[in-house]
Amino acid sequence: MAGGAITVLNSVVTSSLVSSFLSASSYRGNLITPINLVRTLAFTALLKNTRRHQTFNNRNRSFSCESSAATDISSTSSTSLSNNGYPIYSRLLPCPSHNGPPRVEHLVVSEGGSVLEYICQALSLPSLFVADLIHFGAVFYALVCPDPPPNATPEQIKVYKEVTNPSVLRTRASIKGKTIREAQKTFRITRIDEFVEAGTYLRVHVHPKRFPRCYEIDWRSRIIAVTDSYVVLDKPAGTSVGGTTDNIEESCVTFASRALGLDAPLRTTHQIDNCTEGCVVLSRTKEYCSVFHGKIREKKVKKLYLALAADPVSIGVITHYMRPINIAPRLVSEDFVKGWYLCRLEVLECKKVPWPDALTEKKYSIEDCGWPGKDFAYECKIDLLTGRTHQDDSAVSEQKEYVEANWKFQGRRNTINEKMKALQNLIPNSNKMDKASMLD
Repeated sequence: MAGGAITVLNSVVTSSLVSSFLSASSYRGNLITPINLVRTLAFTALLKNTRRHQTFNNRNRSFSCESSAATDISSTSSTSLSNNGYPIYSRLLPCPSHNGPPRVEHLVVSEGGSVLEYICQALSLPSLFVADLIHFGAVFYALVCPDPPPNATPEQIKVYKEVTNPSVLRTRASIKGKTIREAQKTFRITRIDEFVEAGTYLRVHVHPKRFPRCYEIDWRSRIIAVTDSYVVLDKPAGTSVGGTTDNIEESCVTFASRALGLDAPLRTTHQIDNCTEGCVVLSRTKEYCSVFHGKIREKKVKKLYLALAADPVSIGVITHYMRPINIAPRLVSEDFVKGWYLCRLEVLECKKVPWPDALTEKKYSIEDCGWPGKDFAYECKIDLLTGRTHQDDSAVSEQKEYVEANWKFQGRRNTINEKMKALQNLIPNSNKMDKASMLD
């Protein structure tokens, strides 16, 4: 059987049950991610910015851009380059359909003024595009420039020393009473007219991660229940629950709030992976966030996962240890390793199910993972005993019982019926009729 594994899950949350069908996005370099889930902003290869500003990205892309070099990447928004070697920008919408390397700019404000005007001038970006970035939550500031990384260039070190010189900092009233560490904390810019003083650090995510699936979903049809305290959403795969560092606009919280016409935005109470499809509980009040977190702490929330494997998975408890580093590959060991996370799950059921036919594979963009036999797959119900990130796919892979690599593989079958039954303990009188009337 060929190597590689991805788990496929859906999520149901109750006071006693969280059922999730989770699709891991990467593991050991040989996982397949559906094309329609990795569609993000695409641009042609990034070149160096030659503008002479107090910036940390003029001559060192490894510091300024959290990306690897990329060439020959198609763009749906523009294929033309401006004089500085970057694409010609206009607006963030409509949402592009392809992924491209991030472009993260680190700036130090040389002259106080409007944050919008300064970024436009420093990066040669149109004002509407920068306004979109601020609206998406892709611009951050700190009163004092954070410490540069070890790979910073001499020029970057020089700029850092100039703007953090004690004699300079003493003249800035905005940081009086703050420690340097406090002044170096970053916060999101929320208004286009926000004033930034000289010496302020800015981080601009010019190419925020995009979620085009948000614009394809009928969000009202994904609402399972609404109460005065919370909303239960059947989260679509390929979306973020509460947004990412550089994009809080294209998220389940934002689109579900709009679909319900709420005055105040919903709040996240827990997270499931972007490529996960399943139920999440979104709070309508700050108080219920605390209530739900208390249920989690008191073990009143149980997580069950439904995964599809290409081989049978043994019933019983699987224990392994995971390296405590949040980067791929996630190394695991069956033997105890000091400092590594303990990960435990229990496989409750494993039943044979038909492999999707050719039409189903084509419809849901299921890619060939190299498995020779495609007659049957194995549907496994898993009780997550510990909550380590990606521990399900790591554990199953470690046993060489490979999990199917597509979040759409399981279809929807009877998942809605199962979810509604599971929600009855949490949502009084919830049933199909309630859901239908609630959406009217």
